[in-house]
Amino acid sequence: MAATAVVFAYHDVGVRCLKVLLDFDVHVLLVVTHRDDSREKIWFASVAEFALSRKIDVAFDPSVETLQQELQSKRPDFIFSFYFRRMIPEDILKAAKNGAYNMHGSLLPKFRGRAPVNWAVLKGETETGATLHEMTVKPDAGAIVGQERVPIGPDDLAVDVFRKVTGAAEKVLRSHLKSILEGRANPRPQDLSAGSYFGARKPEDGRIDWNRPAQEIHNLVRAVAPPYPGAFSVFEGKAFRILRTKIEPASKAPPSKAGPFKEGGQWWAVCGDGKVLRLLEVEFPA
Repeated sequence: MAATAVVFAYHDVGVRCLKVLLDFDVHVLLVVTHRDDSREKIWFASVAEFALSRKIDVAFDPSVETLQQELQSKRPDFIFSFYFRRMIPEDILKAAKNGAYNMHGSLLPKFRGRAPVNWAVLKGETETGATLHEMTVKPDAGAIVGQERVPIGPDDLAVDVFRKVTGAAEKVLRSHLKSILEGRANPRPQDLSAGSYFGARKPEDGRIDWNRPAQEIHNLVRAVAPPYPGAFSVFEGKAFRILRTKIEPASKAPPSKAGPFKEGGQWWAVCGDGKVLRLLEVEFPA
């Protein structure tokens, strides 16, 4: 008899990993997902649309009480969470007869919490990845079933890295799902003292402080570039977005310049460490 599951999912990772479950003949009893936020740019695939196309029941942000009733009646073998944006209560996790598993977009225990790809780029990491782990009440703290690493290039934007992580998530799930379904997974505990936890990011976090070093500002621009809200600054009293930058080690800062300036039809910026950034793409409001 096929294993049964209730799946909490959103975003591209949610769609790709849900498809993996179906490829392994897991009987998905219910998909719990989010309604899209009208304030957010929706640039990713819809879990709800995919699930409904496969004739799977979908619930949008149900209450805990409703979920408890659903799970008591369905009694799934497993619960899976793929980029679901809320913590799943302990009472819900316990409803899975054979375990609850989450896919996280970092190499745990590093970058536990929200927006792990954006934080990894912001902090100048050269690699990240996807981690499949057991779910516990503490966020992203359960024992690790498997991981898949991906590189972060020096000029990669967060969206570029997210696409790599999405592929890594699918790969690690395909590699370990059979052992989970057969009860043969051998998770290893995390050493949380070796990791880090980060919270959600807000659009205003993209404000550039030109007193910071060039590399730090370059990383900020990469971490929040579209489809995320973007980094921003002010020039001659006008706010504008900086969407892509490049460090120019051979360029010397002109005298008495600080922050952004335009020269020869090209935008530049002098940073706090005296290094120069070329602003490859800027956007002023209409």
